[in-house]
Amino acid sequence: MTILVIMLFFAALIPYALTAHLAVISPQDPVLHIGSSLTAVCTISAELEITARSLYWTVNGRRLARNTYKVLSPTESSVTLHQLNGSLQRSGDNLVCHRSNGEVLAGSCLYVGSSPEKPVNLTCWSRNTKDLSCRWSPGSQGETFINTKYILKYKLKWYGKEKDCEDYTGQPYTCYVPRDLAIFTPYEVWVEASNQLGSATSDVITLDILDVVTTDPPLDVLVSRVGELEDQLSVRWGSPPALKDYLFQAKYQIRYRVEESDEWKVRCNPIGIYGSKKAGIWSDWSHSTAASTPGIDRSHIGTCDSKPSEHNSTLRKELKQFFGWMRKHSYGCTDVSIKLYDQWRVWLQKAQKTHDQMLGVNQV
Repeated sequence: MTILVIMLFFAALIPYALTAHLAVISPQDPVLHIGSSLTAVCTISAELEITARSLYWTVNGRRLARNTYKVLSPTESSVTLHQLNGSLQRSGDNLVCHRSNGEVLAGSCLYVGSSPEKPVNLTCWSRNTKDLSCRWSPGSQGETFINTKYILKYKLKWYGKEKDCEDYTGQPYTCYVPRDLAIFTPYEVWVEASNQLGSATSDVITLDILDVVTTDPPLDVLVSRVGELEDQLSVRWGSPPALKDYLFQAKYQIRYRVEESDEWKVRCNPIGIYGSKKAGIWSDWSHSTAASTPGIDRSHIGTCDSKPSEHNSTLRKELKQFFGWMRKHSYGCTDVSIKLYDQWRVWLQKAQKTHDQMLGVNQV
């Protein structure tokens, strides 16, 4: 029983093995620049008992026109391809020689593309000085049509051995170094691109991990009303945890929106970390939160106002009061700001309240 199984096994393999050795395409697996021409020859053995005239050719399963063939001899058929476009498959286009019944006799892969261009726009960032991520662009043309390998390389500027970044699992043209990074010492970083047609190297950038730090987003963002003011909200948030472990000097940026607008959030930026004079990199935005101001009457939104002059008169009066107050209560060249305007609003409310109280006394 065992002998029978072995015999059947070899019987199944014999036809394929014979075909593979009785026909061949040359050149085998050529690498060509876009726009090149190629003449390939399929040579068959006399043992197949067929002639080259009966053969036909396909590229990626598409049958080629008969006028591209030429019979060189009873056992040789050639095909000529002009002005080749970039390969449709990065693994190479399949050029195949068939016998008249469709059986595959031999095959070859065509790699048609271009050499890589110099990678550009190399930028790097570190999250809390613990790691390093870098991103680049593949060059002005970008597409090479064949497999192109990009390797991010880095080393300490004045000493140390050149290393290859190994984690390319993120976004395209990015690499991640998770650990074992030095601080207070600059790194040199660059990208090397290569394929079967050539290679190219980016400019080398020099960076200190401390100069490219970004933090985690701020935490616990809270929004609340400011007293009885109808158009103001107070925002509070917590510092990113990493700020407690390093000598960060952080600045924060707030975005806000009304309900119908796009999303708004808060984020922070480390500056002056360990004395670095360069600005840091903005963190991701924090989670959003929402609050509403009190007493806003929306009943007239979208209606036509038949007396715009009354609003203009009120606005002019309010601005006149504000600038008069500013001249009286500010010193030097004080810039007009929202904070100053808020102070005036509070003063105005107090003045109005005092006025109402006095009016009440006089009426009594």
